[in-house]
Amino acid sequence: MKFLHSILIGLLLAGCMSPTEQVTPTPTSTVPVITPTPTSAASLTPTVSSTSTSLPPATPSSGDDPVLVGSGDIAHCRSEGDDITASMLDNIPGTVFTTGDNVYRDGTAEEFANCYDPTWGRHKDRTYPSPGNHDYHTADGAGYFDYFGSRAGEPGKGYYSYDLGAWHIIVLNSNIEVKAGSPQDEWLRADLAAHPVACTLAYWHHPRFSSGTVHGSNKSMQPLWEALYENGADVVLVGHEHNYERFAPQDPQGNPDPTRGIRQFVIGSGGRSHYEFGPPIANSEVRNGDTNGLLKLTLHDTSYSWEFIPEPGKTFTDSGTAPCVTS
Repeated sequence: MKFLHSILIGLLLAGCMSPTEQVTPTPTSTVPVITPTPTSAASLTPTVSSTSTSLPPATPSSGDDPVLVGSGDIAHCRSEGDDITASMLDNIPGTVFTTGDNVYRDGTAEEFANCYDPTWGRHKDRTYPSPGNHDYHTADGAGYFDYFGSRAGEPGKGYYSYDLGAWHIIVLNSNIEVKAGSPQDEWLRADLAAHPVACTLAYWHHPRFSSGTVHGSNKSMQPLWEALYENGADVVLVGHEHNYERFAPQDPQGNPDPTRGIRQFVIGSGGRSHYEFGPPIANSEVRNGDTNGLLKLTLHDTSYSWEFIPEPGKTFTDSGTAPCVTS
């Protein structure tokens, strides 16, 4: 239906005109540098620090603790998976994240309008996105930045941060330079220093660690991990591999570190397609490659809970709780 809808829109436009741990898994088959101001009290409404103008607040979740929910590798006019995950979002309050590749194949303005907007686009007012490589198939990610506007950070940079409850949330852009000493690395370290909170989460597109067979681990992301690890970050969310994988806390080199390590979730199950796994790499705890779904994180003051919510008709799930590393 979405494919026919996009064709009809195109025809109309042509005629009218010249975006302590407890775990219960279900096994699978296998912006220039800123000076952000820290918040003094927890709030369910995100307070944003970025290189551009302030972003509008997202819709708060109900209850005492904020919810961050989303996925990556999402929309295509010839796929119905994003219709399914968007319908799931309809029933989950909170702030929405994306881990990149918001729309396929090329992140054009037309694809955002015809393929992303009819599904995940209805949650645009509460979404804080990150860009993927397909969003950058259009020069400089122009379609992505135009569609999301100030919510995507400053065009050409795309990295920004916000506060959600007691947590500091950082959004990075893995499609531009991330090496040590790069403008993004310097911004990240300054932002972390300005927000010495108990709990920190970051998300972007390309995974430092993955057991996937299509892309796998990307060591060029290590400088981001090093900055986050050195500053006591807790959670990293990524996409790129069209599957779900949860890792045990580890350091930037992939060594297990249950005390200070970062837990990474690969959450590329937004609806585009499914990718298979190879043999699990070190510290991989749970994997699934055949289920569209969302990762829901409930952010407590000094801990967090996670839940993978599968599409209707599928049985895979994964849930657990863990303390923040500095608590």
